[in-house]
Amino acid sequence: MFRLHGGTVTAGTFLCAAHQTADALCSGRYVLNLCRDRLSFALALAAAVLRGQVTLLSGDRSPEWLAALSERFPGVYAVADYPAPPGQRFPWHLLDRSSIRLTEPRAANPNIPAAQLACIVFTSGTTGQPLAHRKSWGALVERSIDAAAWLELARAQTTSIVGMVPPHHMYGFETTVLLPLHTPVATWCGPAFYPQDVVAALRSVPAPRVLVTTPLQIRTLLHASIDLPPIERIVSATAPLFPDMAQAAEKRWKTRVVEIFGATEVGSIAGRRTVGGDVWTTYARVRLHQASPDAETLVSGPHAEAYPLSDIIEIRDDRHFRLVGRRLDVIKLGGRRASLAELNRILAELDGVIDGQFVAPEDLDHQPTARLLVFVVAPERSAEDLLAELRHRIDPLFLPRRIIKVDMLPRNDVGKLTHQALGALRAQISET
Repeated sequence: MFRLHGGTVTAGTFLCAAHQTADALCSGRYVLNLCRDRLSFALALAAAVLRGQVTLLSGDRSPEWLAALSERFPGVYAVADYPAPPGQRFPWHLLDRSSIRLTEPRAANPNIPAAQLACIVFTSGTTGQPLAHRKSWGALVERSIDAAAWLELARAQTTSIVGMVPPHHMYGFETTVLLPLHTPVATWCGPAFYPQDVVAALRSVPAPRVLVTTPLQIRTLLHASIDLPPIERIVSATAPLFPDMAQAAEKRWKTRVVEIFGATEVGSIAGRRTVGGDVWTTYARVRLHQASPDAETLVSGPHAEAYPLSDIIEIRDDRHFRLVGRRLDVIKLGGRRASLAELNRILAELDGVIDGQFVAPEDLDHQPTARLLVFVVAPERSAEDLLAELRHRIDPLFLPRRIIKVDMLPRNDVGKLTHQALGALRAQISET
C-alpha cells in the first residue's frame, strides 16, 4: 500500500492503476524512470514490469549522462511526473496520476516470471563512472521478503514507512518501493526531507511507524532538536552509522536504530542493531562464500548468481560476519593502514564540525610523499584549531596535509560524495 494526504492507495487500486499506466506507456525495451513522487515512481516501475520492459534507475540527471544512456540503450524513453526539459532528445512519457481512474474493478494479480529482467540499477559513482547491475524480478522479490522478515515487518498490522531517501537509489528502492509491493507495509508518498516535513509525515501515518534514513540525515534530525511522533524503528544505510549517534537517537526518540548492509550490485543482505555491536546477521536466504580468509567474498541467493562484494569482511559463521571496511576505503601510508571511514568518524566528533571528509589523493599508491586532505564545514572553528585537535586523536602519518574549510560538501541525495564531486573539490585546491 501507499499513503497520501487524504487517503490510502490499496493493493487493488494500485494494481488497477498500474495496468492503466502500462497501457499508456511508450513501446520500447528500456524505460528510464525519472519520477520524483514515490507513488508515481512505483506505478511506472510496475507498469514497465507488466509490459516486459526493463527499468533503468540512476540518480544522475545531468544532460550528459542522459545522452550517454540513450546511446547505450537504443530506443530508451523516459517516464516522469514532470514535463520534458528543453532540448530533451529522446521520447518522454509524462505520467499524470490525475488521469488514472481509481474506480476500476480489481485486476488479477499478475504472475511475473522470476527470471524476468526487471531493472538495471546504476551505482552512485562514488568510485568513478556509474556501473550497471541487472536485477531479475525474482531477486527483487526475494530481497523484499527477506528484509521484511529481518526487520520484523511480516505481521497482521500494516507497518507505515516514511522514507527520507530517494526511490531511484537501491536502498530507497528496496525499502520504500519494493517492500509495499511484496510485504504488509505502506509507504508515505508525501514530502519527508526537512526535519519539519519528517514530523508532519510521521504524524500523517498510523503506528507502527518506521523511519528509513541515512547517518547524515539522522545527524540533521538530532541537531534540529525536534520531537518525533512514536516510531518503532529507525533504519539507516548508505554509510557507517557511529554507535554514539545511534545511542543518542534511541534515547531521544525512544526507539531502536538498526542498519542495513548491502550494495547496489547485490542489494541488501544483512542487518544489525548499531548499539548491539559490530557483528552483522545475514538475511535467511543469503549465502556468503570465501575461498580463504583473505579472499574476496561472494554473495548468492536462490534467484541471484554469486557476486563479489567490494567490502572486506570476516565471516564468523553461516549467518554472521564483521565488516572490516570497503576495499577502496582502506589506505596505506608508511607501511601502516587506516580506514577513511574511521578517520571521518573522528573528524565528525570534533566540536563545531557540521560535516567533513578525509580525501585521499589520486596518486597515493605511487607517491610516497602524498598526504591526505580534509574538507570540513565548521563555521566556528579555524583550520589550525581542528588540525591541532586531530594531532591528539590520529596517527601522525594520517594527519591531513591541509584542512580546507568549505560552506558545504556537494553530497548527493543519499549523503555520498561522488568521484566527480571529489574531483571538483580537488580542482578548487589546485586553483588556489
